[in-house]
Amino acid sequence: MNTCFLLLEDGTLYQGRGFGAPAPLLDESLVAAEVVFNTSMTGYQEILTDPSYHGQMVVMTYPHIGNYGCEPDFDEGLSSPSPICCTALIVHQAYEGPLPLKRVSLDAYLAGQKTVGVTDIDTRSLTLHLRKQGSQNAAVFRTTDGKLTDQQYRQVLARLGVYPHVGELDLIEGFATRQMIKDPVLPDLPKNPILRFAVVDFGIKRSIIAELYKRNVAVTLFPPSVQAEEILGSGCDALLLSNGPGDPALLGDAVTMAKEVMDSLPVFGICLGHQLITWALGGRTMKMKYGHHGGNHPVIDIRTKACFVTSQNHGYASVEESLPPDVEVWLRNANDNSVEGLHHTTKPVCCVQFHPEASPGPRDASWIFDTFIRTAQEAGA
Repeated sequence: MNTCFLLLEDGTLYQGRGFGAPAPLLDESLVAAEVVFNTSMTGYQEILTDPSYHGQMVVMTYPHIGNYGCEPDFDEGLSSPSPICCTALIVHQAYEGPLPLKRVSLDAYLAGQKTVGVTDIDTRSLTLHLRKQGSQNAAVFRTTDGKLTDQQYRQVLARLGVYPHVGELDLIEGFATRQMIKDPVLPDLPKNPILRFAVVDFGIKRSIIAELYKRNVAVTLFPPSVQAEEILGSGCDALLLSNGPGDPALLGDAVTMAKEVMDSLPVFGICLGHQLITWALGGRTMKMKYGHHGGNHPVIDIRTKACFVTSQNHGYASVEESLPPDVEVWLRNANDNSVEGLHHTTKPVCCVQFHPEASPGPRDASWIFDTFIRTAQEAGA
């Protein structure tokens, strides 16, 4: 491990030690991305491999990360070019001790996937700073002598100042399927499915498909560029828009497609899919100050008043005031009152902002898949 630096675009500087793949030297290409914090205590590999984190570096607030190692079965990406989807991982203390059999260390896993890790960072200070100032771009780098001069500091800050923000980047390209795939090969492939869902891949987690398979629902996976007529002519019983990275306002074609399909088929959405449905229904979304990232977000069902804990990863949210009268808030975040789910009053359309498949957990919200399926069945699918 060697000394490396984390510099935020507002000039805040942290010094730590590198692990995994080496951070680039100053004269090499910049490792830069939006930095966000995640409050999960476990699940670091699922977080690393979630395509929704493409274009971001992740700060884990739990201080000790890596103690149970990594193995391929924990990977979540389905169409990603490499298992790890985020730009870098930042932790307070990277575990270096013994591991269960057949598992590799977090250090070795990151190195094998050419992903930069930074340890010995004051993640409490960093998290509080991001809560106060908001998520922002940052760069990870090192110098030849482990020291940083004022001139080098200004040099990196200037390069970081012109680096594009999340809302200016196409983060889906390369992280979603480019062609239709019928029955993606995963364990528990349904033999006699009760329904077939058309699933649009914007960076889908494999656990979403696994949850549908568990419920005897077959899947036809479509690329983000799919047209409404392709969905309607596929013989599928319902449309599900997946999770994924980036700003939903950049995906106007997908919004148009969803709007056209929901006149004929049940339509459901998860995370980015929820945001796209918000736009398709006539609403809009906004960039959150620091988003929701973690496995401990409480959500309230407006109709039943039940509260359950969810896994979340998003930086955009539905603007409630923009919703038309025939769209109702179904679920609400118990911490900040933001919209966590919507349903249409007359059409079989509903969506959730969180991740009901969880992976690694909690699994309080898995019933959402049953609701999607029941809604499709009641619509005559």
